[in-house]
Amino acid sequence: MSKLKTKSSAKKRFSATGRGKLRRRAAFHSHNLTKRAKKVKRNQRTSRALSAADAAIVRPFLPYL
Repeated sequence: MSKLKTKSSAKKRFSATGRGKLRRRAAFHSHNLTKRAKKVKRNQRTSRALSAADAAIVRPFLPYL
């Protein structure tokens, strides 16, 4: 049987936690940060878990994760 292909865009954006949940980066943290509060920027540094509905969509893109 042939190998399954991984979506290149998904492998750059998502990773797995130790328990197998998908992890994503926080949005709105790439530019125009001077106008944002320190608290907002600090909270956006951390990664977040993908919701169950979104994980069901993304999971087929990452067959070996």
